[in-house]
Amino acid sequence: MTAIEGRLVAEAIDAAAEVTDPLDGLVERLAHDPGAAFTPEVLARLNELKREDRPTFEGLRARLKQAGCRVTQLDGAIADERGGGRGSSQADTLIGLVAEAGLFHAADGKGYADLNINGHRETWPIRSKGFKHWLARRFFEITGGAPSSEALQSALNLVEARAHFDAPQMEVHVRVAGHDNRLYLDLADDAWRAVEIDQEGWRVVDEPPVRFRRASGMQPLPLPTAGGSLEMLRPFFNVSSDDDFVIVVSWALAALRDHGPYPVLVLSGEQGSAKSTFSTILRTLLDPSSAPLRALPREDRDLFITASNGHMLTFDNVSGLPSWISDTLCRLATGGGFSVRQLYSDQDEVLFEAQRPIVLNGIEDIVTRPDLADRAILLTLEPIREECRRTEKDLWAAFEKARPLILGALLDAVSTGLRRLPETRLEKLPRMADFALWATACESVMWDDGTFCRAYDDNREEAVDSVIEADQVSSAVRSMMGTRTEWTGTASDLLGALSSAVSERVAKAKTWPETPRALSGRLRRAAPFLRKAGIGIEYSKEGRARTRVIRIFREPDIIGESSSRPSAPPAEAFRVASSNGSEGARLRTVSAPADASEGSRGTPTVREKPGNPSIADDADGADANFRYQSGAWKARV
Repeated sequence: MTAIEGRLVAEAIDAAAEVTDPLDGLVERLAHDPGAAFTPEVLARLNELKREDRPTFEGLRARLKQAGCRVTQLDGAIADERGGGRGSSQADTLIGLVAEAGLFHAADGKGYADLNINGHRETWPIRSKGFKHWLARRFFEITGGAPSSEALQSALNLVEARAHFDAPQMEVHVRVAGHDNRLYLDLADDAWRAVEIDQEGWRVVDEPPVRFRRASGMQPLPLPTAGGSLEMLRPFFNVSSDDDFVIVVSWALAALRDHGPYPVLVLSGEQGSAKSTFSTILRTLLDPSSAPLRALPREDRDLFITASNGHMLTFDNVSGLPSWISDTLCRLATGGGFSVRQLYSDQDEVLFEAQRPIVLNGIEDIVTRPDLADRAILLTLEPIREECRRTEKDLWAAFEKARPLILGALLDAVSTGLRRLPETRLEKLPRMADFALWATACESVMWDDGTFCRAYDDNREEAVDSVIEADQVSSAVRSMMGTRTEWTGTASDLLGALSSAVSERVAKAKTWPETPRALSGRLRRAAPFLRKAGIGIEYSKEGRARTRVIRIFREPDIIGESSSRPSAPPAEAFRVASSNGSEGARLRTVSAPADASEGSRGTPTVREKPGNPSIADDADGADANFRYQSGAWKARV
C-alpha cells in the first residue's frame, strides 16, 4: 500500500467513526430544538426502529412525549416517511392518536376511553359512534384525509385490546353514581359536569371522580338552584291527598340514589287524569330524555337494553302486563340480569344487568300479580275538572321556571338522607325496606317524622284489596272464606270448590288454573296478600301416603263476619278522623265529621264508600283502629 492509499484509508476510518445514530441524544436536543425529531434522518431512523424493534420505539416515543414533543404530529410524519397511503400506515396513525386518551375497561370487559375535548373530560365506549367520530376527526386534522374502514377497524381492535388487558378496571354509570359516601348526578351538559352530594350539601363539579356515559336521547338537567321548596312541585302533580304527594316525593328521592331497590310507581285513572303528564314531569325532573314516554317492549332483551341506556324507565298507556314482563319488572326493581347469545358466536354471551326506577301508567288496574304489587306503589289519579285544566304551554313554562329550584330542594333532601341514614331505624321493616329507610331518613327536611311510614303503610293496605280483586284465584278464596273460618283439603279439592264458587265465565277463562298444580302455584304467589287480608294459608303432608294438604283459615284479628251494615267495634279501639282532613286524607275513604277534632271523644260512626273498604272512626285517638275489609272487621295496629 502506498503512502497516499494509507492516508485515504485512515481518513475514511476517521469519518466513519464520526457517524452516530440520529436518535442519540434526541430527547435532550428537544429542550432547545423542538423540531429535532422531525428532521429527515431522524424520521427515517424512527421509521426503521418502529418496524424492527417496536418495544424500543414505544419507549422512546413515551420519553419524547414527556420532553414536550408533539407525538401525534410525529406519528403522522413517520407515516409520511413510510409513503403515506392506506392500510397499515393509517392504522398506525390512528393508534398513535389514541395515545392522547386514557383507556380503561368496565367489569364486563367493554373498553372505554377518556378524551380531553375543549378542556373537559368525556367518556366514550371504544366501539361507540362518538369515539369513532372523534378518532376520524383527529385523523383528518393530522393528515387532511379520511381513514379507510379497514384501518379504522384494525385500530379499534388493538385499542380495545389495550383497554381490556393493559388498562385499569373502572365502573361506568348512567345519570347517577355513588363513590366514597357521596352521590353524583350527571347534568349531561356539554361540559360534562355533575352535581356532587354529600352529608354537608351539594355542589357542581367539573370533573367528578366517577365515569358517566351518555346514552342516546339523554338530555341535560338544569343547574340546580338553592332556596327552593318541594311544595313548588305540588301544582304539577294531580294527586288526591297529602299522602299521595308524600309517596311521590319519596319515590323521586329514591330515584336519585345510585342503587335500589326502587319501587315501581304505578299510576291509574280514567282519561283526563293527567297520567302521561304526571309521568313526563317525573322523567323530565330526574332523567330527561328526548323520548320520555315509551311503549312496553315485547321481549326481555329489549326491556333490558332500554334499562341499560337510561336511569329511569317510563312506560305509557299500559293496558296489561303479561306474566313474563311482570317478572322482568320485578327483577329490574330489585336488581337482576339477562343474558343472550352473542351474534355470530356459539359460546359467548351478552350480559345485561340493571336496577332502575320504573313508572307505569294505564287506565285499568294493570298490576295483578302479587309479587309485582309487593314491589309497587299504586296511585289512583282523579279526573281533572274542566275549570282546573291548564294548557300544556302554560304548564311546561311554569315547570321549566321552577325546575332548578325543585331540583335543588330534592338535592337538599338527599343530603339530609345521607346524613341521617346511618342512624335511621324503623320499628318494623316492610317489603322494600331499603326504600322505606331511605325515605324516612330524608323526610325531616320536608315534613314531620313518621309521615312517610304512615302514608306508605296505608298505600300498601289499599294495594292489597286492589290486587286481590284483580286476581281471580285470590278473589275466589276470599269469597269462599266469607262464610267459614277454615277449609282443609287437597289442591284438587280446592280447585273443585273454587271452580264451583265462581261463575262459568271465570272458570272457563284462559287465566283460570286448569290443574291442581297450577292452582297451588297461584295460591303460593297470592298467599302474602291474602294473609294481609286476614286469610292464612298453610301447607302440610298428612297420613302414611304423605298427601299434600292445604289449610285455609281466617286470621285471629277478624272481629266479626260480614253483613249488609256491619256493626262498629268498641269506640275505644278506633282512631279519630280530624276535622283538618289529615286523618281523612290518610284513610282516604272517610270524611271527618264536622264536629270532630284530634283527641276529642264521641260516639263512633261507620261510613261506607262504594267500591272501597268501610272505615269506622271515633273520637278517642287511640293507637289502634279497625277497618272493615274482606267481609269482616279487622284490627290494624
